[in-house]
Amino acid sequence: MAEIILDMRNITKTFPGVKALDNVNLQVEKGEIHALVGENGAGKSTLMNVLSGVYPFGTYSGEIVFEGKKCEFRNVKDSEKVGIAIIHQELALNPFMTIAENIFLCNECARNGIINWDYTRQEARKLMKKVGLTEDPDTLVMDIGIGKQQLVEIAKALSKNVKLLILDEPTAALNDEDSNNLLNLLLELNQEHGITCIIISHKIYEVIRIADKITVIRDGMIVETLKRDVDEFSENRIIKGMVGRELVSRFPERTPNIGEVRFEVKDWVVYDPLDDSRMRINHVSFNVRSGEIVGIAGLMGAGRTELAMSLFGKAYGRKISGTVIKDGKELVLKSVRDAIKEGLAYVTEDRKTAGLILIDNIKRNITLARLDKVSKNLVISEELETIVSEELRQRLNIKASGIYQKTGELSGGNQQKVVLSKWIFAEPDVIFLDEPTRGIDVGSKYEIYSIINKLAEQGKCIVLISSELPEILGICDRIYIMNEGRIVGEMNKAEASQENIMKCILESSR
Repeated sequence: MAEIILDMRNITKTFPGVKALDNVNLQVEKGEIHALVGENGAGKSTLMNVLSGVYPFGTYSGEIVFEGKKCEFRNVKDSEKVGIAIIHQELALNPFMTIAENIFLCNECARNGIINWDYTRQEARKLMKKVGLTEDPDTLVMDIGIGKQQLVEIAKALSKNVKLLILDEPTAALNDEDSNNLLNLLLELNQEHGITCIIISHKIYEVIRIADKITVIRDGMIVETLKRDVDEFSENRIIKGMVGRELVSRFPERTPNIGEVRFEVKDWVVYDPLDDSRMRINHVSFNVRSGEIVGIAGLMGAGRTELAMSLFGKAYGRKISGTVIKDGKELVLKSVRDAIKEGLAYVTEDRKTAGLILIDNIKRNITLARLDKVSKNLVISEELETIVSEELRQRLNIKASGIYQKTGELSGGNQQKVVLSKWIFAEPDVIFLDEPTRGIDVGSKYEIYSIINKLAEQGKCIVLISSELPEILGICDRIYIMNEGRIVGEMNKAEASQENIMKCILESSR
């Protein structure tokens, strides 16, 4: 009989006005990869935060038994001492420190308070080799990509003799290649080193590939646990458990009503803000029609985000040149304020740091981009602000205790709806959506797609940037393909396919 390494019994966790976990029981066998799936706000991350000591003993009810011993973790260090390590979606690395320093941060190779740097580098190399990192241990973390930063986090966990490794959305910000490499590493750590893993992911195809068991959580309760080779391991089965119904289509139906060209960019050139000899956007031209959803596809680093941000009032780049035309009029956009005034909006790919003020409430986040609409003589009308915020909260079905709840307390999907509410309130004509569904479950994605469709029906020009090709193909009317800062192809919906898009990218790289 398999050994149970973790037994979480009757875990209940409550936040003000919300029961996040309701009598949850979870068992994990030693040496398995156990996936947790569920909609945003279902309680997955909360459960793992209870397990790892982020939410200390006493703030929840229930028992945690690890390796047969009852545990009462009062902080993350307590859980690390027994061999439990958690890697959050937002990486806990210091970008200004080296790889070696980050691996042993708070776990220094020291004696009598003096760090042995030679030994630190030596041990770091061993751990880096295990996770497939070939960089010099003295390389700054800020100088490596996000995929390699994830590997540094895993090496950091291995340095603490981890027995149970928890990964919360480890591939959310990674491209396909880095995601595949990370999943292969988890399989290797599991099979060759016997490390037990719990992985939280919205990418169902990934957990189907690597998990031995999949536990579905909905509304703070365990719905079911599926076992490989015993139960049906399919996306449809898992999605039904997550959302409580069959999801017939991943993308809502839409009949496009596309008008004339309303937004046009000609010969757009942008140089790197830190190195003005490096061209990041290379003479890009494109257009968007009224009521049209235009996708921009490309690999990570292709320049899609840089293009959108540079157009949004020069929020990115130096030595910017080219022409922007809206409704037949050339625009001069020197700042973000100018862009908003001229009817442009940019929904950032990083909602937590650039899209929202997490410590502030929903109400103020919604009205932030257009305070002039809720104020007179520089005095904000609390009453008007409350009315418009509540209206948008209901319209976009933002699940919260009310408009005075802090946005940092919301699930990822609801945070994204607040970001969209902010820009809907600004009443733009042209909306750039940069990875609008990153880190969001399938049910919430469907709601976001429905919102995007309604904006298009209103005659808005939508530009969608996404690393998920099925998403691009599912909702876009026309697709531009970018590679190395250039537009290298254009396809209409009928001719676009994953194969054709990738072929276009690869041919342009030759």
